[in-house]
Amino acid sequence: MAGGWARDGAVEEQIEASIQDELARLKGRRAPVGESALECAECGEEIPEARRAALPGVKLCIDCQSGRDKRYNPRSGINRRGSKDSQLK
Repeated sequence: MAGGWARDGAVEEQIEASIQDELARLKGRRAPVGESALECAECGEEIPEARRAALPGVKLCIDCQSGRDKRYNPRSGINRRGSKDSQLK
């Protein structure tokens, strides 16, 4: 499918690139690195051995991490500025 002056397949390539960028951003956000902490960085409670073994580099206890996950506000993955439809409305 051609889209104006774009070559065939350009739209699909842009969508695929956007998806790959978002996946890379999410993987980078989630991957703890380094040595696991013995105590939570926020509340000071001991981090269980099982959690430290499962997630190398973990710095937060389960309760504090759950609280951060609830506050996380993902950005929209839609590029409305580049959409022809949004320019027509």
